Amino acid sequence: FLQIGPPLKQITDTPEKDAAQAFLQRLMALDYRARYIPVQPDSSEVNSQSLSVSESVSTDDDDIYALFSSNEHSDQSKQNLVHPMDVQMVVFHCSDNFLKQNMITKLSQCQYALPLLVPDLGAADIECPLWTFRQIKKTWKKTEIKDNSKTVTIKSLPICKAETPVVSFFRLGSLSQSKSQLMNTMINDRHNTFFHRNCQRNTKSRHLMDGVVEIAWYCPAGKDNDSFSDCIAFCNLHGDSLLMEKQREILTEMSSVLVVLVPAVEKGQESFKVVSTLFGSPNPLIVLTADNDCGTVEIKPQKYKVGLKDRSQSDISEELRGIIRKILSGSNKSLKLELMSKIPSVRVDEDDIVCQNGKSAAMNIVKLIQDMDVCRIKDTFLPCQGQLWHEWCRTKKETFCLRGNIEGEKSQKYQQLMQIRQKQCAASCSELMKSFTDSLMRLEQKDKEYFLKWTQILIDELSSKDLSAILKNYDEKWSEVVALKNKHDKSDQLKSKKAELEDISEKLQAANFGLEHIFREMAQIYEAHQSLKKQTDCTHTEWVKYPELAADLMISGHPMELMDGDAGHPPLTWISGLLQEVIKKLGDQRVFVLSVLGVQSSGKSTMLNAMFGLQFAVSAGRCTRGAYMQLVKLSEEIKKEFKFDYVLVVDTEGLRALELEGPNILHHDNELATFVVGLGHMTLINIFGENPAEMQDVLQIVVQAVMRMKKVQLSPSCVFVHQNVTDVTAVEKNMDGKRRLQEKLDKMAQLAAKEEGCEAECFSDVIAFDVQKDVKYFAQLWEGSPPMAPPNPGYSESVQELKSIILSKASESDGIQLSHFSSKIQDLWSALMNENFVFSFKNTQEISVYRKLEVQYGSWTWTLRSEMLTTENQLHPQIENGQLNNIELSDLSKRMSRKYEEIKTEITDYFENDTDKELLVQWRGRFENKIKDFHQELLTGLKRKLDEVIKQKEACKNLEEKKTEFENQLLQKSKELAHTLRETSIDEEEFKRQFDSVWSHWVKELTSGIEPIEDINLEEDQFNVLQSLGFEWTLYDELKSSEIYKKLPGTGNYSDYIHLKMSQKFKAAWNKLGEKINLKSELLSHEDQEQIRSFIEDVQQKSLKIIQSKPVATQGYTSTYLNEVAKTVQENVTQLESKLKITFKKEFTVDLLLFVFHITAGRILKSHKQYKDNNDVLTYLNRKKSEYFSIFSSFYKGSSSAMVFGEILCEKLKVSAVEAVCNQTAVDLAGELMSNVPAFNGNRLKLEKHVLKDLAEKEDFNKFITYIRNPREQVENFIRDQVKTYIFVKKEDKALKILQKNVNDIHKFIGQCLFEATEKFKTEKGEINMWMKEFSSLLSCRLTLDTISCQNLGDINDLDFLRDEIEKGLQTITKEMKELSVDEVMKSRQKPDEILIEQLCNCCWKRCPFCAAVCTNTIKDHSPDKHSVPFHRPDGIKGWRTRGTVDLSIDFCTTSVASDNSFYPSHEPEKSIPYKQYQTAGEKYASWSITADGSKLQYWKWFVCRYEKEIEDYYSLKFQGGGKIPAEWRKYSKEEALESLNEMSSL
Repeated sequence: FLQIGPPLKQITDTPEKDAAQAFLQRLMALDYRARYIPVQPDSSEVNSQSLSVSESVSTDDDDIYALFSSNEHSDQSKQNLVHPMDVQMVVFHCSDNFLKQNMITKLSQCQYALPLLVPDLGAADIECPLWTFRQIKKTWKKTEIKDNSKTVTIKSLPICKAETPVVSFFRLGSLSQSKSQLMNTMINDRHNTFFHRNCQRNTKSRHLMDGVVEIAWYCPAGKDNDSFSDCIAFCNLHGDSLLMEKQREILTEMSSVLVVLVPAVEKGQESFKVVSTLFGSPNPLIVLTADNDCGTVEIKPQKYKVGLKDRSQSDISEELRGIIRKILSGSNKSLKLELMSKIPSVRVDEDDIVCQNGKSAAMNIVKLIQDMDVCRIKDTFLPCQGQLWHEWCRTKKETFCLRGNIEGEKSQKYQQLMQIRQKQCAASCSELMKSFTDSLMRLEQKDKEYFLKWTQILIDELSSKDLSAILKNYDEKWSEVVALKNKHDKSDQLKSKKAELEDISEKLQAANFGLEHIFREMAQIYEAHQSLKKQTDCTHTEWVKYPELAADLMISGHPMELMDGDAGHPPLTWISGLLQEVIKKLGDQRVFVLSVLGVQSSGKSTMLNAMFGLQFAVSAGRCTRGAYMQLVKLSEEIKKEFKFDYVLVVDTEGLRALELEGPNILHHDNELATFVVGLGHMTLINIFGENPAEMQDVLQIVVQAVMRMKKVQLSPSCVFVHQNVTDVTAVEKNMDGKRRLQEKLDKMAQLAAKEEGCEAECFSDVIAFDVQKDVKYFAQLWEGSPPMAPPNPGYSESVQELKSIILSKASESDGIQLSHFSSKIQDLWSALMNENFVFSFKNTQEISVYRKLEVQYGSWTWTLRSEMLTTENQLHPQIENGQLNNIELSDLSKRMSRKYEEIKTEITDYFENDTDKELLVQWRGRFENKIKDFHQELLTGLKRKLDEVIKQKEACKNLEEKKTEFENQLLQKSKELAHTLRETSIDEEEFKRQFDSVWSHWVKELTSGIEPIEDINLEEDQFNVLQSLGFEWTLYDELKSSEIYKKLPGTGNYSDYIHLKMSQKFKAAWNKLGEKINLKSELLSHEDQEQIRSFIEDVQQKSLKIIQSKPVATQGYTSTYLNEVAKTVQENVTQLESKLKITFKKEFTVDLLLFVFHITAGRILKSHKQYKDNNDVLTYLNRKKSEYFSIFSSFYKGSSSAMVFGEILCEKLKVSAVEAVCNQTAVDLAGELMSNVPAFNGNRLKLEKHVLKDLAEKEDFNKFITYIRNPREQVENFIRDQVKTYIFVKKEDKALKILQKNVNDIHKFIGQCLFEATEKFKTEKGEINMWMKEFSSLLSCRLTLDTISCQNLGDINDLDFLRDEIEKGLQTITKEMKELSVDEVMKSRQKPDEILIEQLCNCCWKRCPFCAAVCTNTIKDHSPDKHSVPFHRPDGIKGWRTRGTVDLSIDFCTTSVASDNSFYPSHEPEKSIPYKQYQTAGEKYASWSITADGSKLQYWKWFVCRYEKEIEDYYSLKFQGGGKIPAEWRKYSKEEALESLNEMSSL
């Protein structure tokens, strides 16, 4: 895995153990000084080598002697230093073949000689590392002179394929002159291509270079001062060749020219024999002798002698050049490196079995295409990515700019997209792709790496010749076009030449074929099959595995395409699948995204490769068409300093490409710039040269892109890089350049701000940017003139400084999880496709995190609500028992404080420790405040509720005071009557009759002088109110009987209620015409219809508020309340008539009043009943009749006072216990439902999904209309239905278990209180009244106990007996309670459905102004977030129609906001607003965020088709004309509609 280490520091002494790593790091950074790193020996060696200082006194003579004497210590010190070439060869020997290849490629870029023949350290073999040369490509200009004319030909070839003459140098024996240095002066006298004894850091000893043959190439530049006219290879055998016979023989066989250096040529010496042999061979030979000072002597043809003694190297090298030129001019011998395997005694690394396996698999692919025209390869074998993919991209982009009948057009476009995908699937079975993917799946990891490299090498080899010919043809044709233009020729010839040039350009694009195109084909095959969700008939196309294969490659360091530059579109489905597989293999790692922008060929890829050791393609012209991403790991050394583990580098297609010139170039660059800037945490803006003029318009795009990012809470940063700056040391010049750049950026920021409608005076207002720190100047890449120039070390230093800046800024970033990055790509591209980026951007990952937070919020609020309900159940009995007369908020807060603190701790933990904490932080303060507000709201609500109970208690104080008196009298009378009748013998019927007779007398006696509270007749009052307003009985009776008023808010069309002011004759004509063309719908516009509907809802709420404010429950009802409601309604109707400039018929006002009366009647009757129950003596006494009949019976049967008291007490306990059990069961059941019913255990969106699912399953149009018109009402009905189904059908056993548990709990509680009260009075003694008070007090925290008069039961003395009697009664009560049905729970004060409604419906209910879709935010007041819903619906569902027609609209507002259509926000016909500017149409529009999307939710399309007739009848409109339902919609089944809801809830 590629790793990012710390930036390289200044060259200093490097410990020996780190030398290899330091060398490799600098080499990868293209710093040719890697060879000269000072290596510090081990400390033990250093100590032993330190200079010894003589302790004796020395004289001057001694010092002079020491100065000229040899120094053994010094020699030893030099001997122990590490030789630079030994470091290089250690790295070479210890690397695998792929690192070796990378290393040799970098050495070649640094213009260093490369190891061609390397002795095997463990055997006698000589190895040629041919594989390491495979990535090296050399470019030169060959000069030929024929007939006195000079022709220069550009050649660019992989060096393994280049046939070049070879000039080999070796020495026989030891010489004082340096062979390598001499070679350098011949090849490049400004650069040490070969290391020699005079190079810095040289040491006396070396261990790994002797016997190594290095090779370097001279590449001419096509200039007059070139040393040679064609490319020549120079080989250098290191060490004494007398000791290396095998290497010498190999060089002799492969060389075109041999150059031998000898100290002297004397007979009898070994060197003489070698020279003699060479002299006799046919090979051209040049012998350089160290003991001779002669010039060039040609001893015989092609055999030369040159003296070295006392001669300058420049003279010698010049002579050598002349000789070599002369020899090569007549020589045809040349060498192609890939034929090295044919040389005996040379083992080539490519013969290894793993390399051969990879090559064999690659050859299977190449065989398919080797005899084809390269321009036809992609069309033949990669058909999915060509015309089909480009057509798909065009069609897809067209779906974002629809006009006219947008839904019909969009439906058509989506059908076209699917047809293209079907064609891609059908074409996805090419032999090439089968062979390629089979190899990826079959081969082992190492074999697979070789396979990919070989495939790229062989494909490049195939296409390079054709590409060169096409490019040459392009240049010639372009020259002709330029010549004609210069002549101002406007003839048909110029047009013809331009057309030919365009054809060649297209041919050039078609011939551009590489490994990335095969991956692009994989992407398209996957996307096509994934979109159709099916496998092709071609069984070998295992498309499902493609993302996994690509993920393995991406993890191993291969760049992957992020955006197809040819099509100008990212393969979104493929990227999503690919990143998902990467996540499966690595985990959901955090990454820092670094993007690079720059004009074509500005050195972006070179910079990234040098900075991070990447392998992005580098070449002249467009390097990477589009954008590629590469994953780079942080090294363990620096990982702890960062909050992420990987850097994701995005290298982009260069902007302003000549071959892309045309009308779409600006738009193309806009999209690319915004896309790259949006994806990156940091963007490097790469500028070639000091003046950013060429990037002027691109910078404008970037500034605007950054401004847009800021608007949607994306905060990228940027750094400017000026490459190829001539004088980077001129500080003043750089400061002036920075000043000019700052001025340009500020001006651009102002222009962009004006266009985007926001304020910005300078660039730093838009983005955090410091011109002093965030602008970097790079030296030019080459130190001299290519092709022989090495890279400039200053460039490498600049790269490392930039790397430091990047890592410094990155250390402040949290990065982004790969899953978040994946969704960000989708969101950003989707927004880019819409013209209004800011309104269109939808951050899916943020939405997902927010949805999870909503679920947590629901859990926290339920915990608090549950605690509040428990507190209410504890305090309610105490108020009823008269123990609490006042409730303070502080008391309630204290009771709930423990749970509230727990929740606050949970919230802190969630925001600080959740995996998405960096996204959550933006909402933390808001949600903490919301929980605080919710807690306060609960406390206030509970206080209000309990205060109401206290008020009610006080309101019936008179009755409460009389209760004791009544009870005493009734008990006494019952006792006396029982004793009287006990002496007579009567049957049960007579016994009952006697009691009834006496009871009537008692009630009459007790209520004497007290007026009973009468029941109310609301219907009569309602008529009287209407009559007082001037409405006649017949109208009232007719409308009341029809009951149409009950459905008034859900009426589809209110035109029947409008009064037309016209003559009878005209009215008749109007009606006749209306029957034909449905003129009724023209009386009111859609906007007017919606205003009336909204008005009815508003009046309903106002009327309810009026009734709720009246003290009916405490003071009773009076008809003046209805009068007040009626007057309010009538006033509002008058105001609406004035506003809409219409006149309503009487029927509307009467129906509206009847509707309001109907809505408020339930509350009035309930409150009045409560008032009567609490205050009417007669009602109270009638309730007591059965109780006193029971007491009377007990006394009649001879029961003791204790037994009777026990019965009375148990009867009262039963009522209270049942109430307590039911209330607690209601709370417990609500908790159970919250946990286990899927609709209730998520956020508001999840509840919405289940409501819609329920509606579809029941297929009741009226319920749909209720949902559309009054969603809260339907949601409440759904909750009630779900509660009933769960309790009575699905989980009845569970509900009964909860009920039984609470029965057992209350039984245990009462038993414990009974025991404690009895035990206390057994020790303290006391009368029954005192025991009763104690018992009541103990019970009061959970049970309400009505007053029991003990005045007539003073004879109770045995408390144990009393306790036994009560316990017996308690057993009976418990038994009866266990037989309770869950129905009883639904009648209690606390009801599970009402609890859940209060919990789940305490959210936002605002509706989309276009389609009436409900905002799905879980929080009621979610400001500053705008209202939103993941999927909208056709606005015809709400009754929206095309103005001036009866055509219902089928447009989704999410599609409309991306279209060029307009709408009318009010009934004023002259004011229309473009949908793209919908937020300017008023507050109700501005408060919504409607994101343009594909409107893919099939649910509402199915609904429109399923209820087409019903919708038309409801609104008296038609799905016709522009509102005709697309045929595609009719294909959706109910099952598909339900399935689409899962997509909705996933957002």
